[in-house]
Amino acid sequence: MLCAILQLSGLTATAFAHNHSHPQCKATPGSPSWPSSYEWSKLNISLSGRLIQPPPPGAVCHPNQPTYNAALCPAVASNWNTSAWQTENPVGTICNNFNNDTCLPYPNVTCSGQGYPVYVINATCAEDVKKGVDFARTHNVRLIVKGTGHDYVGRSVAPNSLSIWTHHISGLSFQDGFTPKGCNFSIDGPAVTAAAGTQMLEIDYQAHLRNLIVVGGGAGTVGVGGFLTGGGHSAFSSTYGMAADQVLEMEIVTPAGEILTTNECQNIDLFWAMRGGGGSTFGVLTSVTFKAYPSMPIIAATGFVLTASGSDAFWDVAAKVLSQYPSLDAQGIMTYSFVVHNFSGEFGITQPIDGVVGSFIMPVLHPENTSVSLTAALYKTFSQATAWNPQFLYGATPTVYPDFWAWYSINNGPLDAGYDQYLGSRLLDEQALTGNLTALAEAYKTATPSGGMTSAYLVGGHGVMNAKPRGGSNAVNSAWRKAYVHAVLGVQWKPFDELGKTEQTDLLDNVYTEALRKLAPDMGAYVNEAYKYEPNFQETFWGTNYPRLLEIKRKIDPEDVFWCQPCVGNERWQEVDDMLCKV
Repeated sequence: MLCAILQLSGLTATAFAHNHSHPQCKATPGSPSWPSSYEWSKLNISLSGRLIQPPPPGAVCHPNQPTYNAALCPAVASNWNTSAWQTENPVGTICNNFNNDTCLPYPNVTCSGQGYPVYVINATCAEDVKKGVDFARTHNVRLIVKGTGHDYVGRSVAPNSLSIWTHHISGLSFQDGFTPKGCNFSIDGPAVTAAAGTQMLEIDYQAHLRNLIVVGGGAGTVGVGGFLTGGGHSAFSSTYGMAADQVLEMEIVTPAGEILTTNECQNIDLFWAMRGGGGSTFGVLTSVTFKAYPSMPIIAATGFVLTASGSDAFWDVAAKVLSQYPSLDAQGIMTYSFVVHNFSGEFGITQPIDGVVGSFIMPVLHPENTSVSLTAALYKTFSQATAWNPQFLYGATPTVYPDFWAWYSINNGPLDAGYDQYLGSRLLDEQALTGNLTALAEAYKTATPSGGMTSAYLVGGHGVMNAKPRGGSNAVNSAWRKAYVHAVLGVQWKPFDELGKTEQTDLLDNVYTEALRKLAPDMGAYVNEAYKYEPNFQETFWGTNYPRLLEIKRKIDPEDVFWCQPCVGNERWQEVDDMLCKV
């Protein structure tokens, strides 16, 4: 039976009125073009009851909501700030602002369903996805896709929409060698086939049991769909390339409702575009096969250069450390590191400091990769940077792990969620890191707010530059092929604080991120971790690949069944009062 309709106070009349004033809009509840309850019921029957209308997850804490439950509210409130909990909810998201703070689990604020999808298809197979795509296309309903909701630009939630939730499309298998469908050859080496609902924690664990590793995401709740279609950086990107570079085959549902296999032998344009062109754009990924690699020991060190907050010399020292990252990459070292300013509360830091801190990882690919060689490389980097500055404390404590899982299982989270936030980012090439250390110091100084941090993830380098994806190339941002460092930062504000949101967004876009843009003006940014409204996003996120991506988008989706921000080909529509309307 179809779930009861939620009472979305104020939605119907507003949507109806605006739909008349904007006739070139996607259908909204209450407008003449919105599907009837009979049509929704038919869809539900065809899905064997998997069409749901979930209430806002925070509604259990609000006495005026039908799902109010005082006994359940404390558990929801306590789990709200974890990504794992949000992943398990059909409309949960990491960032509250992408559903407009419409129903937080706090009784003293308002609650409605206006920021969430109206209906959700709890898909379990590609056929379920096809039915949802066909229905949205036929009835001109806004369509979105949610895998895990691990989405920092808000593509997996939208008001007045039908959502396809791929969380329960399950399946994970490993094989030694893989023959792409329609090809007359086999690809040697281990491979993994993962359904759309598979998350990184499961893949990494199952790979570990088979003495394998994958080029996977840094957090356990990362899902394969958004991760791979956005490019996907990893602890092993510096060794093997981007996650998208590992893909051998994809099964997708297109905007026309076709269930297609894409690989280097068939549907070649889609195969190229889906590997880096961004999710929720060219179709819905339902299954993917990608390379795995033999496991190996890794050496990880917590490295740091610290000084008391306020040191005039700090930013020059930080720049000297970062300028050595291309040299660290040449030695097979990657790092998840941060520049922190007047910072405390993590990494064992109990008082405000300035510093560069992080995890430095060296895969044991060659006999010369040892804890001694990692320590020597880091101490050389740190000691050179702090020469003649005795006020700085530096160090590194290496540990040898039998495989990646031994390190990852204790360092992957839990990831926070349930806040209001925007990110900003920039990819930095060798010129940005070594060409002008004064400019590098000034850029990080400007981009790192007091009490905050800006990452310096060494996840590019020779592995990404030399990657050889199947078919010769893919749609990964061309800037990645020159980048060493992914620099990312974030700003947050309190719910309903519009002034705070405006102030923080202005700082993020026009001060913090702008400093990084000026440092690397000819580079770009990583679409999965960036400012949602990045100026000139087409070139910033896809570089020289954008013209071809746009051509494929117009061909495969002429009616714009899929639309998101920031996504390829979205220029013909804009969001107006929670509606999606033609420009």
